[in-house]
Amino acid sequence: MKTLYIECHMGAAGDMLLSALYELLEDKEGFLSAMNNLGLPGVRLEAQRAATCGITGTHMKVTVHGAEEEHHQHHGHDHHHAHGHDHEHHHDHEHEHHHEHDHNHEHHHHATPGHIAHLIDHLPLPEEVRTQAKGVYDAIAQAEAKAHGCPVGDVHYHEVGALDAVADVTGVCYALYLLKPQRIIVSPIHVGSGTVKCAHGIMPVPAPATAALLTGVPTYGGEVLGELCTPTGAALLAHFANAYGPMPLMAVEGVGYGVGTRQFDRANCVRAFWGESREEGNGEIAELVCNVDDMTPEALAFAAQKLLEEGALDVYTIPGTMKKGRPGHVLTVLCQPGTEQNLARAVLRHTTTLGLRVRRCEKYFLHPGSKRVDTLWGAVPVKTGEGFGIAKAKPEYEGVAELADKHGLPYQTVYQAVLKGL
Repeated sequence: MKTLYIECHMGAAGDMLLSALYELLEDKEGFLSAMNNLGLPGVRLEAQRAATCGITGTHMKVTVHGAEEEHHQHHGHDHHHAHGHDHEHHHDHEHEHHHEHDHNHEHHHHATPGHIAHLIDHLPLPEEVRTQAKGVYDAIAQAEAKAHGCPVGDVHYHEVGALDAVADVTGVCYALYLLKPQRIIVSPIHVGSGTVKCAHGIMPVPAPATAALLTGVPTYGGEVLGELCTPTGAALLAHFANAYGPMPLMAVEGVGYGVGTRQFDRANCVRAFWGESREEGNGEIAELVCNVDDMTPEALAFAAQKLLEEGALDVYTIPGTMKKGRPGHVLTVLCQPGTEQNLARAVLRHTTTLGLRVRRCEKYFLHPGSKRVDTLWGAVPVKTGEGFGIAKAKPEYEGVAELADKHGLPYQTVYQAVLKGL
């Protein structure tokens, strides 16, 4: 399975992720040419060789009308300098800019999430890339709105910061589209520590928007002072990661180094490992098993129903021959890890067994979903499953039966119509 492992020991930012993925691409020049011909106003990408603690890699320099955003130079990371509409606007920079350019008026413009979505919608990129990029920006806008306590539509980005961040986001989405990893695993993310100065004052690290984006994601702080993970980096990782954890067993075919501009006492880079990994289970399940040879089928069916009501995921029996040739059943109960104790008590309570076996198993499963398929007689809900390069769909019995009964049709006629509509 083609696997991308992203190591974030020094956090992550949009430009660093873009740089690391750029190093893994076969046609680097073609990628840069495509990015520089997107039509983003005044935006230009330049892949520069960079080094950190003796490690060489790439720093993707993003300029807008010839100027690189100030935050890249001071922090080595991207930041939106976003704010709510009810705040006073001081062009959202803690640094005074003395860029002598004829385009100074550009620095006074602001962009809203709606403007960003409109801009992305009109980029000459595959539809999948545009959809992914808008999904990342939707997450950023919601996190910024939550941080500032304002509606999503009132979030504003300083124009230069917005444009170079759009380049980072679309660049990462486009690079992943070209690489086509089957699985993306991300290490726990180092967010840094201390405080960071922004347009509105001193904020704790991680910044509120970053913290919101990383909800549910494994993170840690440390002795490194400063903001290591930015909102854009957090949004990209949270959007694309299939799993988090240590590097899996994989045959590495390439390593990309995305270097930040700020110097630390340790290598300031994001590493992207590309290679083949074996397919692993994507979850755990607990299995409770016991033998029963002194219950009637009706009593055993009643017990199975009670176990389902008490939280079992599935309950089933298999006929078996017990001691002294007695006919009996092997009862199996499947449940979520952590609920074994309660279900074990329920098995002992509702059956005649004197003991049971409990074990945790690795499991492989297709991620469940649902959709509706229109037919000549109405819509039918369909259960779906996707994962490991496999996709399955099955019409729900109740929906098919309802239409067949309502229109006086054979069940199979409606069922086949739904399959043709998938």
